[in-house]
Amino acid sequence: MTGPLSAILGFGLFGVFCLAFTEKILPIPPSHVLLLFLGMTAAPDGVTLLILLTVTTLASTSGCLVWYAVGRRIGFDRAGRLVEHLGRYVFLRPATYHKLGQTYRLNHLGISLLAQFIPTVRNYLPIAAGALCLPALPFAATTLFGAMLWNAGFLVTGYLLQGSGQDSFTVGFRVIVIVVALETAFMLALRYGPACRRRIRLVRG
Repeated sequence: MTGPLSAILGFGLFGVFCLAFTEKILPIPPSHVLLLFLGMTAAPDGVTLLILLTVTTLASTSGCLVWYAVGRRIGFDRAGRLVEHLGRYVFLRPATYHKLGQTYRLNHLGISLLAQFIPTVRNYLPIAAGALCLPALPFAATTLFGAMLWNAGFLVTGYLLQGSGQDSFTVGFRVIVIVVALETAFMLALRYGPACRRRIRLVRG
């Protein structure tokens, strides 16, 4: 393992925290790639795996709280304009952001949890939570739980690949492809699902 990633991981748990935190600010590399890689290369035993889960979960939650603070500081209208200007650079459609942001008003705990499983949205929807002045403690607790579930899935998968007897990186690549495909399908359903349902109702009507 060489390059910048190796240098960062050379700082131990602090390096792991920095990687997971930075991924929440700018998702490069995507979280599933980073977590799977950490599970395969940085967890020699179960205790270390648990420590990695704790550190990455705290880092992911901290990154979300940074965006929550940004949203709280700039307000709802300016947060929306920020996403409209910058969303295309991080693959976040403003329409998707606004749609999920509106549902926050109805069920902010459920959306905070769901957001941790949606590509890109998991990084930037906390802006809407802050802009809407949603209660910080419930938001943080729900985000922490969602991040723990998401991180655990990929860390454990990477850890199990170590002793599978198969080429870990080949299997890992396949896992990433499957996850990306599922995320893409979810985003397409979120984007086109309402329009399809309206067309079906018109045809039936």
